[in-house]
This record gives sequence, C-alpha cells and structure tokens, in this order.
Amino acid sequence: MTTQSNNSIPSWTLSGFGDEIDEDPVVQIAVLLALGASYLEVRSAWGVNVVDLDDIQLDRLSALLTDAGMGVSAVASPIGKVDVSDPIENELRRLGAAINAAQRLGTRYIRIFSFYYPDGTEPADIRDQVISHLRALAAVAEEADMVLLHENEKHIYGDTPERVHDLITAVDSPALKVAWDSANFVQVGVKRPFTEGYELLRPHLAYLQVKDAKADTGEVVPAGEGDGELVETIAALRDDGYTGFASLEPHLAVAGELGGFSGPGSFGRAARAFAALTNSQGVNLV
Repeated sequence: MTTQSNNSIPSWTLSGFGDEIDEDPVVQIAVLLALGASYLEVRSAWGVNVVDLDDIQLDRLSALLTDAGMGVSAVASPIGKVDVSDPIENELRRLGAAINAAQRLGTRYIRIFSFYYPDGTEPADIRDQVISHLRALAAVAEEADMVLLHENEKHIYGDTPERVHDLITAVDSPALKVAWDSANFVQVGVKRPFTEGYELLRPHLAYLQVKDAKADTGEVVPAGEGDGELVETIAALRDDGYTGFASLEPHLAVAGELGGFSGPGSFGRAARAFAALTNSQGVNLV
C-alpha cells in the first residue's frame, strides 16, 4: 500500500474525507492535492452519500480522481449507523452498494459501524445481535474480497476499546478490522485512548482516522491539541512498522451524527497540525 523510502524513514499514505472540504469533488481533490495528499476517502460527492451514488456518478468521480492522479483510500459508508433492531437486510443492501462503489473507485476498504442501541438499554443488551449482524456483513465482504473497517463511534456498541476488541474477536473474520479514531474514544469517556486501548487493538488495527478532542468539553480540535494521545499513538505505530493510511477527518466546523465539516481553511489547519506531529516522530506522509 505504501513503501518505505530509501533512508528507512517510515511512510504513511495521507488521505482525507473529501466532503469535509466541500460538496464538489473537484474542490475536494484540489485542496487535498495542495496539502500533499495522494488519496481521498469518499463519504459523499455532490452532496450525495457514497452508498447512494449511481454508477454514472461513481464513474464520473473515478475519472476525476484518475485525471488528478489520486486514489481512494476507503469508502466511508454509514453502514451500521442505525438502530440494532432494524432489519439487517437493509444494511446488507447498503453494503452491496458500498462494495460496488469500492470496486469502481479502486479500494478494498469500507468503513462501517456497530449499531445504535435504544434508550433505556445497555450495550450488553445488544451484544449478541451486533455480533450476528457483523458476521453477516463480514461474510459478504469476505466473499467480495473487501475489508470492513469498524470505526469506534459514539453511542454504538463498539465505542470503547474493550467493546471494539470484543466484537472484532467474536466475529473473527479477516474481512473485519479496526479503524482507530482517538477523538471518538475521548468523547465517550476514554480519557487516555493510547494508554487504555492501543495494545489491546493494535493486532486488529488496519487504518488510522485523524482527529483529536478535549476530554473536558468533547470539543474536536486539530491533532495534538486535545487529549487523544496522538503523539504516543503515532510513535507506537511507527515502531510497530505501520505503513497504511492516515485519513484526516477534522470535524472542525460541524460534528454531527452522520458526518462533519471543516471547510478548506480549517481542513488545511488540521492537515498542517498532523504533519507537524508525524514529522516530529520521524514519519513521512506521502
């Protein structure tokens, strides 16, 4: 996926959520290129979620990326951001659309979540149903040679390191891996994400989403300005030989249930903050 340079400095591939910059993928691509990114993570284009883009739109997006010399790091689907009681058939249909998008855009990675639980219930109450749902999704992904990246999101089953580890190991599929998000951990009360969760989840970690947050307020801030232990995480991934994607998801202007927005200026601020951290830890972004 990435290679190390001749002087053995670790290299990670920089990507970012394009719709955090602008609805128009032309603007998304231009800003990411200016920031030195060679890949884009696709959550939406032209204001349309990636699982709702038709084949004409997907091919148009693919052509824009190809012309710019850019790749797609992942399809950032909303799969699993629904109540666990909803029929799994609905999410399997959306997974089919996400797989089609991933294939047309040239990536094997699809981001997913592990389901909301109703008010008045606890995560333990939905565990078995979550595992059953994720096994069904993973079986389809495995058949299609795709990898599902579980993001630790707020108010879903897999929101803490312990529950993420539980679902990954219970499903036990090569098609289900971890997308690490420090800010989301902080916002659910994991005050030291690296200290409390890195060793547990590192064997399953396949993708890095980059944002940070303050523990006292939950405010999302550029990498290194919050309590997400980004420096420690970067250093440990460097030492572990990680050479995958680092995808910017700054959420600096809007942070909502179905996504966030930063705008070009704030997105650039977030990119520069992350680059300063990786540079300080001897990691090259390509």
